[in-house]
Amino acid sequence: MHRFSFFLLCSSEIVSLDSSNIDDVLSKKLHLMCRFSQMLHPIFEEASNIVRDEFPDTKQVVFARVDCDQHSDIAQRYRITKYPTLKLFRNGMMMKREYRGQRSVTAIADFIRQQQVDPVKEIHSMEEVNTIDRSKRNIIGYFEQKDSDNYRTYEKVANILRDDCTFSAAFGAVSASQRFSGDSVLYKPVGEGAPDLVYLGSLTNFDLTYTWAQDKCVPLVREITFENGEELTEEGLPFLILFHLKEDSESLETFQNEVTRQLISEKGSINFLHADCDKFRHPLLHIQKTPADCPVIAIDSFRHMYVFPDFKDLTIPAKLKQFVLDLHSGKLHREFHHGPDPTDSTPGQEAEKEVASSPPESSFQKLAPSETRYTILRRDRDEL
Repeated sequence: MHRFSFFLLCSSEIVSLDSSNIDDVLSKKLHLMCRFSQMLHPIFEEASNIVRDEFPDTKQVVFARVDCDQHSDIAQRYRITKYPTLKLFRNGMMMKREYRGQRSVTAIADFIRQQQVDPVKEIHSMEEVNTIDRSKRNIIGYFEQKDSDNYRTYEKVANILRDDCTFSAAFGAVSASQRFSGDSVLYKPVGEGAPDLVYLGSLTNFDLTYTWAQDKCVPLVREITFENGEELTEEGLPFLILFHLKEDSESLETFQNEVTRQLISEKGSINFLHADCDKFRHPLLHIQKTPADCPVIAIDSFRHMYVFPDFKDLTIPAKLKQFVLDLHSGKLHREFHHGPDPTDSTPGQEAEKEVASSPPESSFQKLAPSETRYTILRRDRDEL
């Protein structure tokens, strides 16, 4: 059975969490965790009763609450910035996507039912492998038997990454032709001509298997849409965005290659994104651009937007990286407000200082959680 936790970061009945028990509780079950809301609490409690009746095994699903006013350390640890927040945990790991559906008993209960569906599709013949949807990211496991530590690790990884990849598995005689030296797992990238990538690590090592699969399932450069904009904004990292026309795959591929080549070390300090110029006309207008100017690269620091001078310079070694480093050092912010930094190009003379400008305000920050739906925890942001 799949184990997960749904936590209403909130306050009332259900399972109460604090700093002394949260790690132990989260390590054992599937939880939904929520920060308290007087209006949401009875809905959350009723949904938990329905789920408990359907899944009486207490090791399958646990609803829990945290009073983050009393346990601010937990709120900080799990990046809780608004109330009410509902987080999903699987086997102790917080899922990146929190619950954003309707705050109703039916919707929450349906969400839990969906989470209980096995994310791994069983392959009954090798002919099925030739018919998988290559427009999606696919991971396929070939196992001697289903009741094994190797498959349990695979299933655990699949449950965590179920929204990012399609997982399949073949067992016994069906998988024999693909098991040259034991159980094996491979990744089939998007596209018919893309070669398979085989996992070479130990399948009994969850951390290694998960890290490998996450790298394959979650692209370095993600697309931002109106549907995931709030989620991406809440990650708290500035955006490096390529605005491109939907049909302009060449610019996107160039951007992806240069991000991988120049900025892989910056993963974790900035989000690499691409956006449809037509859909995101408003942010373009903020930086005095239109779809006719695309492709355009910009950084949104959540305070201001800064434009990469010329897309044609993208492939110049270290040019894109310097743009990001100038964000981190404050140079982009400083120069936009006070003009270019002085140089020593003219000895004995003070460098000519251009008139200071004012960078456009952040546009994507407007995709952050709405105060009409949530109570926002106020936290001052330093300019990045």
